[in-house]
Amino acid sequence: MTYDREAIRPVIYWFRKDLRLTDNPALLSAAESGHPVLAVYILEDGNSDPWAPGGASRWWLHHSLKALDKSLKTLGNRLVLRRGRPQEVLRELATETGATAVYSTWLAEPHAIKVDSELGHILNELGSGFKTFDGNLIFPPESVTTKNGEPYKVFTPFYKACLKKFPLPDPMPAPRRLPCPGKSLKSDSLDQWELLPKKPEWSASWLDMWTPGETGALLRLDSFLEQSAVEYGTRRDRPDISGTSRLSPHFHFGEISPLLCWHRALSHISPEAENGIESFFRQIIWREFSHHLLYHWPEFPEEPFRPEFKRFAWVKDEEALLRWQRGLTGYPIVDAGMRELWATGWMHNRVRMIAASFLVKHLLIPWQDGAAWFWNTLVDADLANNSVSWQWVAGCGVDAAPFFRVFNPMLQGRKFDPDGTYVRRWVPELANLPNKYIHEPWATPEHILENSGVSLGNIYPFPLVNHMSARNRALAVFEQMRN
Repeated sequence: MTYDREAIRPVIYWFRKDLRLTDNPALLSAAESGHPVLAVYILEDGNSDPWAPGGASRWWLHHSLKALDKSLKTLGNRLVLRRGRPQEVLRELATETGATAVYSTWLAEPHAIKVDSELGHILNELGSGFKTFDGNLIFPPESVTTKNGEPYKVFTPFYKACLKKFPLPDPMPAPRRLPCPGKSLKSDSLDQWELLPKKPEWSASWLDMWTPGETGALLRLDSFLEQSAVEYGTRRDRPDISGTSRLSPHFHFGEISPLLCWHRALSHISPEAENGIESFFRQIIWREFSHHLLYHWPEFPEEPFRPEFKRFAWVKDEEALLRWQRGLTGYPIVDAGMRELWATGWMHNRVRMIAASFLVKHLLIPWQDGAAWFWNTLVDADLANNSVSWQWVAGCGVDAAPFFRVFNPMLQGRKFDPDGTYVRRWVPELANLPNKYIHEPWATPEHILENSGVSLGNIYPFPLVNHMSARNRALAVFEQMRN
């Protein structure tokens, strides 16, 4: 159907990582512009976006867009889906509709900044405006700097600087109505995009665990604040119990704003919940910190922040990498995490650190290889968080854990999964081992292995490397780099 340019000229609202209606300043401004709003989402591929969503994120995106379209319909609107380079798609839409402006939420990612710059010039030539608004972060990168105007490189001073900016403004309401342009425009269908995994079909049960979309995000937040926030500070490191918020994919896709989360959490503060809520706040600000770093150092996803690590003697070992990816390293806490990741699209944060440390320090495999695997398999794969966290573990980022801090998988398992509950869930072939040996099956007496139905080298592998030998090798390579 041809668009009627004689009707009231619309504005275009370009959804990106802000797939929500509530506390979306850009969307609210578009709704209050007095013009009909053409809501559009544009899917880029890897040819134009070097960080196009990985497999697990594509699954989430499918269901999130489906939920967003349903929400828009309650306001008398709908979501138009287009595929291609945003600069070209939005030029085409603005030309076809005579749109007066394009509204969108500003993102700190390098590719998004590049696209915005090019798009601004294109729309200006067409006589259309390009208006971006904050909303993905609480604190825009240029708003939190040192006394010298420099970006922070250490988290704790950054956190304290953010706290000085209180009180924060209230979240904005969702638009009450969002009038749609008079004539509909051609739109792709979600099925045409084929975002859902097929070969292999690894996401069959994910809807039993996740509810993508704004409604699911709000329910997840409320459930966390009511059930887990009080003990969050002490339970968040325990993968064997439900102690985390699991809000990370909702944050990544912008189904809920960090500002709204902050205010909701504030309303739940009590003497007994104060420590837990404060720990939750620190995690929100850690996300801000990661995005600030990515903004100021856009090479973060690919290059080590500490330049000396460019000469680190990483090892190319495809077989070891594959065994790590499949959860067959022979170290139960590592394997449990990698299997949880494949089965659910998510991994507990403490176990992410353990698994990442094992890859880069026990196996000396480059952190970029681990980050790439997480990018493809995490439903919350976020460029800033993923890159900054991997560099932190590898010891080559800002405010990083020193390289010589090599996690001991056995000690980490005993400390954070003391009864082996987490390992037994994700490595069921070890389920019958006593607690004493669940994190170190190779040290189990033969008769106990036999009674537990565990045959090392058959149903469960021997360790890929010896912990102490691997640790000593890593420290030697690190020392070689320094010298």
